[in-house]
Amino acid sequence: MSMLRRLKEYLEENNVRYVKIRHSPAYTAQEIAASIHVPGKELAKTVIVKVDDGYAMAVLPATRRINLDLLKEVMDKREIRLANEKEFKDVFPDCEVGAMPPFGDLYNIPVYVAKALTEDQEITFNAGTT
Repeated sequence: MSMLRRLKEYLEENNVRYVKIRHSPAYTAQEIAASIHVPGKELAKTVIVKVDDGYAMAVLPATRRINLDLLKEVMDKREIRLANEKEFKDVFPDCEVGAMPPFGDLYNIPVYVAKALTEDQEITFNAGTT
């Protein structure tokens, strides 16, 4: 099953309303936000981190940088670092690198979401392609 179909089913099973938006190719979350005319604080970017026992997904507004020290404390892990693309590309075989949707349930990966994203009525996120 394709990523888009799995994501669509996941959203529908969880009663999440959504609108599909296409954008021109972009390489940063801020570029995506600008191309679709969405404030960067409402675009959720997915950052993959390597932790003691595998991977985790950190989801934060495009305008923010990840705070690894805080995430390490929240996760109660000994070691944490940004994962490189070579390491995690096989974890997301149906996604373009850098375009993973912010739903770790689809990949059996724990997800940590920045509180700032919970304050918005709507958010925008990648759905597997850039």
